[in-house]
Amino acid sequence: MLTKEQVLRAINRGKKSECMDSRDFYRLADYFEVLEWDKFGVGLKEGVETPEPKAWTEEEILSRLKSDVEFGFEKAIDKRGISASFMNEVVKMWLWILEDDLQHCNEYAQYGLPLLKKVAVKYNFDSPIGNGDEDEYSV
Repeated sequence: MLTKEQVLRAINRGKKSECMDSRDFYRLADYFEVLEWDKFGVGLKEGVETPEPKAWTEEEILSRLKSDVEFGFEKAIDKRGISASFMNEVVKMWLWILEDDLQHCNEYAQYGLPLLKKVAVKYNFDSPIGNGDEDEYSV
């Protein structure tokens, strides 16, 4: 798993959010001090209490991955094109943090279901499409 320092170094070297709404970097910023949020293009709203960063542990990252895979399935099954696409990128970001080769999966069909299914199987997450054929979710 990457360290926080490795993540910041990658961002300082030009790694950018892969989502037009930066939802991947917004999620990632939750694990860093507010003083570092500007590197992610994130700011603290006025009047909002400064949050404590979430723990940078494999268990915590896997928990967030699981939650985002579930949300990605929901968007993909509902054929929500933009949201499904962005959630696919969020999942790939967590896979990058975990140094998982699935981060390089560029197969984007059925609103990202092939990647979501692979991640769910690998990490033993629930899959609402089971181990079946995701083709039924094609346009």
